[in-house]
Amino acid sequence: MTATHDQAMNYVYQQMLQRLLGFFSRAERTALQLLIQRLVVSAGGFERIGDYKVLAIQSGSRDSCYTLALLRAAQLSIAGRAPATFQLRVATLRLNGTASTALENIHRSCSALFLYDDPRVEVLMVDNREVLPFNHLAPISEAGRESNRLNLLMVGHRRAWDGPLDLWDDGYLATGEFYGQIARWDKGVDALISSDTPRRQKQFLEGLNRAAAKAGLKTPDPHETGYECLFARLDELGSDCYREFYPESAQAAWRPSDRFETCRRTTFIDIHDMLVSNLEDRWPLLTDFLGFQPDELSAQLSDNDYVSLSISAHPRGLQACFVHGRTYERGVGEYLQRALVMMRRKQVPERFCEQAMETFGNPMTMTDQRALAAAEAQKNLGLSEAQLVCLLFAPFADNGAALEHFLRQCHPGMLVALPDLHRAMQGGPAPEQVLQWMVDVSGLPVSLIGTLYRMGPLVRDEGGALVMESGDVGVQAETTEPDSGATVAGEWSTGR
Repeated sequence: MTATHDQAMNYVYQQMLQRLLGFFSRAERTALQLLIQRLVVSAGGFERIGDYKVLAIQSGSRDSCYTLALLRAAQLSIAGRAPATFQLRVATLRLNGTASTALENIHRSCSALFLYDDPRVEVLMVDNREVLPFNHLAPISEAGRESNRLNLLMVGHRRAWDGPLDLWDDGYLATGEFYGQIARWDKGVDALISSDTPRRQKQFLEGLNRAAAKAGLKTPDPHETGYECLFARLDELGSDCYREFYPESAQAAWRPSDRFETCRRTTFIDIHDMLVSNLEDRWPLLTDFLGFQPDELSAQLSDNDYVSLSISAHPRGLQACFVHGRTYERGVGEYLQRALVMMRRKQVPERFCEQAMETFGNPMTMTDQRALAAAEAQKNLGLSEAQLVCLLFAPFADNGAALEHFLRQCHPGMLVALPDLHRAMQGGPAPEQVLQWMVDVSGLPVSLIGTLYRMGPLVRDEGGALVMESGDVGVQAETTEPDSGATVAGEWSTGR
C-alpha cells in the first residue's frame, strides 16, 4: 500500500475509534487506559509494542464481542500516540453446534471495528484442524462435521449411564486443542487475552480435565484453576487430544503444517477486571455499534457453550423418559426449575425467567419443543433421537458393562443377540443385521464401538476426582456449598 493510502486508512480508523469511544462510560475509558498500560508492560514497552501479537478467541457471545471492541480501542489508541501498535489475531473454532447467529455476530463486530482490511489484524477460523480466513457464510466442511460428530460421540460415551449428564465434554477438549494450536500458528502469538471470570476459567479447566480423562489422556494437576496454567496443560495433553480413540492418521492433521511453530511462547493476560460496566450499560455499544443480536434466554439458561439451549434441555427429557421411567415433560421441567433457581440467585431480570417458563414450562407446547429439538440435533449434530438415547446409556465402554441394561430398557428385542454384540465389539464375526443395528443405534462404526469396549472404566476416587484405571487424576467433583458462590453439582453459571 502507498503512504497516501495508509494515511487515509489511519484517518478512517481514528474516526471509527472516536465513534467507538463515544459509547464508553467514564469507567470504561479508565479501564481502557489500564488495559493499554497492561499490554505495553507485557510487551516490554512502547518501543516493542509493534512486534507484540495478542490472541482473542471469538465465539460470537456477548462478552467476547465486547472484549473485542475493548481490544480494538486499545490497539487504535496506541496507534494514535506511538509509532506502532500491537498486532491482533482473532480466531474462531467451527463446531457443529455453532449457531449461525453467533457467526453473524462475529462478522458484524469485525466489520464495525474495521478489522478485515487492517494489516495489523488477522481474522481466522479453524475448520477440521485447518486454519482459514474467517468467513461467516461458509458452512462447516463435511469432513469437519463428521469429525466433530464422531469426537462428540466418543467422548460422550465415556461416562457411566447413571453418572452426571456431561454429554458435551468434547467441546472442552476441541476448544483446548484449538487454543494450543492457533496460539503457535504462523510465528505464534505472545499472549492470549481473555475476559473470562475466574469462575468461568475454573469451569473450563475442569471441563478440559474431565474430557481429557475420558479421552484416555494423562491429565494434569487439577489444583490450578486459572488460565495462567492453560498452555502448560495443553502442552502436556499434546497436539492431538483424540489419539487414543483413532488409528494413526485417521484424523486430519493441523494444517498448513509448515506454518506452525515448534515452540510456543504464549502467556496469558487476564482482563476480566476491565469489564467494569454493568450489562445494561453495554447494550448500546453492543447493539447500536457492533450490530450484536442477542439470544439472551440462551445466554442465561444454557448450561454450556457448545450446543443450543433446546439441545441442552432435550437430553434431560430423554433421560427422564428412557432412564428413569418418568415423562419427558418431567425431565425438562426439572431442568427448567434448576435454571430458574440459578437465574434468580444471579438476579437475572424477571422477564428472562418468564420467557424461560413460557418456552419450556408449558405442557401444551412440549411435544412441539421435543420435535424441534430432535430435528435440530439431527441437523446440527448429525444425531438421531435413538443415538442420543444410546449416548445417555453409554452401553459400550468398559467391556459393555451397561449394554444389557440398555437393551432391557430400550431394545428388549435385541437381548437375544447379546452374545453376538459382545463378540462383534471384541472384533469377532457377527451377523450383518447385528452389525448394522450397532451402527444405526449408536451413530458409530463398529471399529470405534470396539475401541470404547476396550477402554477401561472411569471412576471417582475418595476425593471425588475422575480417575482412569492408571490412577491419573481427571477433574475434582464440586463439594462447595451454594452460599459460597461456587458451583455445586447440577448447577451452572448463568450469563455470558
